[in-house]
Amino acid sequence: MDKIISDFNQPPKTEQQLLQNAEQLAGMTFQQVAKQLALNVPQDQKRHKGWVGELAEKFLGATASTLAEPDFQHIGVELKTIPLNKHGRPAESTYVSTVPMTNIAGLRWQDSIVCKKLSRVLWLPIEADKVIAMDARRFGSATLWSPTPTQEAMLRADWEELMEMIATGEIDKISSTHGQHLQIRPKAANARSLGRAHTADGDPTSTLPRGFYLRTSFTKTIFE
Repeated sequence: MDKIISDFNQPPKTEQQLLQNAEQLAGMTFQQVAKQLALNVPQDQKRHKGWVGELAEKFLGATASTLAEPDFQHIGVELKTIPLNKHGRPAESTYVSTVPMTNIAGLRWQDSIVCKKLSRVLWLPIEADKVIAMDARRFGSATLWSPTPTQEAMLRADWEELMEMIATGEIDKISSTHGQHLQIRPKAANARSLGRAHTADGDPTSTLPRGFYLRTSFTKTIFE
C-alpha cells in the first residue's frame, strides 16, 4: 500500500517545513515517489544521470532549476542527493556547480557559487547498490547541514588554489589530484561541448566545461 503524503511539490517556506517534507521520503522507493508525480522510473541510470535528483527537487518544491542559486531560493538551502553503497558510504563524488572560467578577476570565496550552495545543504541519501533495481531503490533520512568553520576553511583553500590556476591560464593542468576536498572535473556530454577560457598569456581559448565536485572522503565525514 502506498504511503500517504502531503504538501509535496510545494516550495517550503521554512527550513523546518523542508525537513518535514523530506522526512516523508524516508523509506520510499523511487517508484512510489515517481507515481505521486505521475512520472516513469528509467531503468538505465547511466543514461539518465541526475534523474533521481530531479525527482527529489520536484517532490520537495525546489525553485532554482538551473539558476546559479541554492535550490530552495527563498530559504537559501541547496539540495544534494547522495548515493550510498551497501555499506552506507558515499558511492561517488558530489557535483556542486559549474566552474566559471571567464570574468573571474577579483572573485572572492564568499561571493562564489560554491560557497553559496554549500553554506546550507539538505543532504538526501539514496540507495545506489547496483543489485537493487532502480524502481526499488529507496530514499534515506535527510540531514540539514552547514560546514563547520574548519570544513569551510578546507573548502575555501581548495577553491582558491583551483581558481588561481584558472586565473593564470592553467586550467588544462588541473587534474584529479588537485584539491584535497574540493576538486574540478570535466563536465560535458561529449568532447565537442567546449567552453571559453584563457591561456597563461590572456589569449582566448576553448576547453571542456568543468564542474566543482566534493570528494567522497569529505562527504563521508558528514554522515559519520
